[in-house]
Amino acid sequence: MKGRFELTKRLAARVSTLSPSTTLAITAKAKEMKESGIDVIGLGAGEPDYNTPENILEAAYASMKEGKTKYTPSGGLPALKDAVIQKLEKDQGLLYSRKEIMIGIGAKHVLYTLFQVILDPGDEVIIPTPYWVSYPEQVKLAGGVPVHVEGTAAAQFKVTAEQIREAITEKTKAVIINSPGNPTGMVYSKEELQQIAAVCQEKDIWIISDEIYEKLLYGGAQHVSIAQLSEDAKQRTLIINGVSKSHSMTGWRIGYIAGDAEVVSAMTDLASHSTSNPTTTSQYAALEAYNGPQDAVEMMRQAFESRLEQIYPKLSAIPGFKVIKPQGAFYLLPEVSDAVAKTGFANVDDFAAALLTEAKVAVIPGSGFGSPDTIRLSYATSIELLEEAVQRIHTFVEKNWKE
Repeated sequence: MKGRFELTKRLAARVSTLSPSTTLAITAKAKEMKESGIDVIGLGAGEPDYNTPENILEAAYASMKEGKTKYTPSGGLPALKDAVIQKLEKDQGLLYSRKEIMIGIGAKHVLYTLFQVILDPGDEVIIPTPYWVSYPEQVKLAGGVPVHVEGTAAAQFKVTAEQIREAITEKTKAVIINSPGNPTGMVYSKEELQQIAAVCQEKDIWIISDEIYEKLLYGGAQHVSIAQLSEDAKQRTLIINGVSKSHSMTGWRIGYIAGDAEVVSAMTDLASHSTSNPTTTSQYAALEAYNGPQDAVEMMRQAFESRLEQIYPKLSAIPGFKVIKPQGAFYLLPEVSDAVAKTGFANVDDFAAALLTEAKVAVIPGSGFGSPDTIRLSYATSIELLEEAVQRIHTFVEKNWKE
């Protein structure tokens, strides 16, 4: 009889290079410590701290009571597709048909499915750094090759059209634009996007526009979808979005893609053989999210902006921390290499680990985002906890500082 060790060697090669999600790992560790009675403040979560709005909860419950608990079409409820179409026309002035929309099990799985249908082995996808942790892993799972282009702190963590042009090869299939960005909170301007769109048209590549944080903007920043800029940009742009961040519905798992009908059709076919359909109840909840009142969306945005305004100067005052003020999302990404060096740690990962064990504050080391000199802090928690967490970090740095 073959033992367990021999069986594990049969794992598919496609998973052999996968890295675990840094954000989920840190969040799980902090939760475990907290459940054991340790006073941990977690700043790792990538989700709003508010509950899903009441009208959405009620709509979900009503749908179940009405017997709407069966299969739906693989690509999502027609009514929900229509709601997405109306949202895109209202917010971005973009016109789509049902055949250009697919509803999926969260924006993350929509992205996964997209890469599965557009990438062949060896195809390259340009990914600006810092990046959301799952982009390169999903590209690799589809047989693709992540090509990283650095967005420096001096450039507000954004990449230029010229950088993208220089990274394009004959194997390039797509570029990812995430605005507002995770983990940076930075927002691309209309002018920057126009230049990127021109390069993508010239080189004939897809644009994958991750717009999941579009409703969370601060300081007068404006969200522009690159698909708005021209008919060519619209045709080559695949918009990824959903209700997770905007309506505090992370656990409901509803996202969507808007774009090329052939791509959407292939994704729907793949979903029909893998997931059948997004959870029916969640779809009815998302339908209410888009069609119902939007007061809660603005309330959360204002709360996040207020927290940012209060916590940003205090974080910036920590010795060795260099912080660019974000324009969106709910993350801060301080560059902490000076603090790491002065406190005697070998790298940011060790610094973050010590923050968790000694200061009892959970942050995400930037190595998971392709930005090894940074840490990510989420301000999607109460201002009281945020202020306490930043004070603990400040005290930790000063205590360990070595001249």
